[in-house]
Amino acid sequence: MAESIFDGALSRMNDASKYTTVKQSTLDRLAHAERELTVSFPVRMDSGELKTFTGYRVLHSSIRGPGKGGIRFHPDSSLDEVRALAFWMAFKCAVVNIPLGGAKGGVICNPKELSKTELEKISREYVRAIYDVMGPDKDIPAPDVYTTPTVMAWMEDEFSKIARGNYPATITGKPVSLGGSLGRSDATGTGGFYTAAEAIKALGKDMKTATVAVQGFGNAGYHFARLMHSAGATIVAVSDSKGGIYSKEGLDPDKILNAKKQAGSVTAFNNATMMTNEELLELDVDILAPAALEDVITTANANKINAKIIIELANGPVSPDADRIIDEKGILVVPDILANAGGVTVSYFEWVQNRTGERWTLEKVQKRLKEIMVAEFKELHMLSEEKKISMRLAAYVLGLKRIAEAFEAKTG
Repeated sequence: MAESIFDGALSRMNDASKYTTVKQSTLDRLAHAERELTVSFPVRMDSGELKTFTGYRVLHSSIRGPGKGGIRFHPDSSLDEVRALAFWMAFKCAVVNIPLGGAKGGVICNPKELSKTELEKISREYVRAIYDVMGPDKDIPAPDVYTTPTVMAWMEDEFSKIARGNYPATITGKPVSLGGSLGRSDATGTGGFYTAAEAIKALGKDMKTATVAVQGFGNAGYHFARLMHSAGATIVAVSDSKGGIYSKEGLDPDKILNAKKQAGSVTAFNNATMMTNEELLELDVDILAPAALEDVITTANANKINAKIIIELANGPVSPDADRIIDEKGILVVPDILANAGGVTVSYFEWVQNRTGERWTLEKVQKRLKEIMVAEFKELHMLSEEKKISMRLAAYVLGLKRIAEAFEAKTG
């Protein structure tokens, strides 16, 4: 039988445990989610049809604080996927050392086929179904695949209506006008940029001579490319689902974004050479940033990867089987649970602001984000060098140690 996504996630933890003194009883506890909720709810569609939807909310761990994790609306959402994502969120929060646990949610639906009214009804009914497990001290949802600040606004409004109060700290990723944090929209790309700058320094290279390829020119990919370009690096290639473009002289991310907005793809930009996503991955560059899908680097192409550094802006862009090949090639990988943790870190800042009634400036948000991303990169890199293990394994070792310390402090 094929290994489940969650089993694959657990194997990372078990590999990491060999480099720690974590008790077996702690590992046994972390091999199970604290709570798994499957709900179903009817929604009256625009056609008049009454359609039933299935949703999930999994709290993997509240050992270090309330659950934290996004809600995705996707036709292929499943309990196994949500369970694995909740597990990863627990480790991600531990790696950036914020006092939150790991959770995740999903609803089986295709937002591309829904009207705005139908989307709002699903958002509100999902909150009604999981209301009892939500709250600023229990489990704090956020946006994920195909959910937006508007969806979060509907969800927070529904929760507050049921609770007969005002509870902005229940959900993060909200519009700024409703208590959302400044800096949240570009937080993933910004956090990735801070880790890339540290990785370049760790290899003794200079940002101003660095070449960069970005696969996936969505929100995270664009902001990462923009910041790298501003810092002096040369963006030689970018791509989206329709293909990629290459220029040895360098590309201006803002000009590429304008072309994409007008024509729907980066391939509409004229002053560049066309290339496939596969070709982009194999470029000889200093930094490769996979920012789109999982498993784009596998055993089929791992030997062809020529980058010096991989910044995992996407979740799981390097398959577990390809990890060993990439490691043997001496490529420095900044793993997803650090590289793309800027989003959850600024979500934490939003939660703090909502709970204290403060409004942080953009400068304060970015300063705090940089402090965390830089400090945890250095921690991981030092651990990786000390134990002679990959940065990914070091991330799981560090996350496991922090979660285990909290659990064992409570259980003796």
